[in-house]
Amino acid sequence: MKHDFAILTAYAAQYDLTITDAQYVQLDAYLTMLKEWNEKLNLTAITDPVQMVSKHLLDAMTYLPLWAKPPKRMLDVGSGAGIPGLVLAILWPTTTITLVESITKKCTFLQHVVDTLPLPNVTVISERAEVLGHQKAHRAKYDFVTARAVAELRVLAEYLLPFCAIKGVMYAPKGPEPEAELKAARHAIMVLGGHVRDIVPIEAPPLEPRTIIRVDKTRPTPEQYPRSPGTPSKRPL
Repeated sequence: MKHDFAILTAYAAQYDLTITDAQYVQLDAYLTMLKEWNEKLNLTAITDPVQMVSKHLLDAMTYLPLWAKPPKRMLDVGSGAGIPGLVLAILWPTTTITLVESITKKCTFLQHVVDTLPLPNVTVISERAEVLGHQKAHRAKYDFVTARAVAELRVLAEYLLPFCAIKGVMYAPKGPEPEAELKAARHAIMVLGGHVRDIVPIEAPPLEPRTIIRVDKTRPTPEQYPRSPGTPSKRPL
């Protein structure tokens, strides 16, 4: 293998997680493809092999201890280089995962990885969340919805909560002190049918400490949300 996965093995042992040899091979192949495609598509600023393991793979793995068993259906908005969606697709082969990315070139990369590994549990969709969130096949259909480094929490809630089924959960990765952002977003979350469950501190050295905000979907999202493309970010709730 081209990459050293010792920190992944240590993290898995800490939380009693299992990573098979075949999954390590897939993770290795994924990072190799990411580095090759990055030269023409600029998918990530992180190209050092050691940092790719920690800041891409380990970062995505921090979701795993938050679930007693893999979710049935997951959606990753703004999937970009495939973090966390592709990584979780490798580690959760029984979970049906949808990767949503509005930039076509990035979708081409994601589909290439899906076809090459292969990952039959993954579907790649080139569309904006504001459009897809109104489609019957995706609205209120997922029990786990997330997005990494996409938007502030008020905006992220409008992107993600329409996809959550009732009793589904929105996971919003944030920095170590998200309280002010959460306070500003509480109204939007309530309007969109969500209820803030908690702020989970994430400790996974060598990553910097951060948090994940968990929002439970308790009521249907009103039909007018999400608003038209671009509106949530221009005029947050």
